Amino acid sequence: MTETMASVRYVVDDVQAALDFYTTHLGFTAGRLAVPAFAEVVSGPLRLLISGPASSGYRSTPDDAAVPGRNRVLVLVDDLEAEVARLRGADVPFRSDVTAGPGGRQILVADPAGNLVELFEPAG
Repeated sequence: MTETMASVRYVVDDVQAALDFYTTHLGFTAGRLAVPAFAEVVSGPLRLLISGPASSGYRSTPDDAAVPGRNRVLVLVDDLEAEVARLRGADVPFRSDVTAGPGGRQILVADPAGNLVELFEPAG
């Protein structure tokens, strides 16, 4: 294994909508693009592969895995309240309320395909 980045694939119905969501709302930068079939966005050591219906990654997904589940990408934030306010102002859909645990606080948002993204602010 020589890859220095963690790669995660999200299957989406609309590659452009997902690309816009991650770059506009969550601070990812666009990588190699092949819209409308596929796009890549990067944040630090995370490479998120966005696969639409015309991509091989989409077609290899089993039918029983078509609905997004509990797995999610975690994005670290410095100020969770400020991020929540900013995203609410942009009408980004939230899938949970802010919750707190011993390690910090988090909230879940959904990308345009319903894939979950956890915004996480570590405890002090």
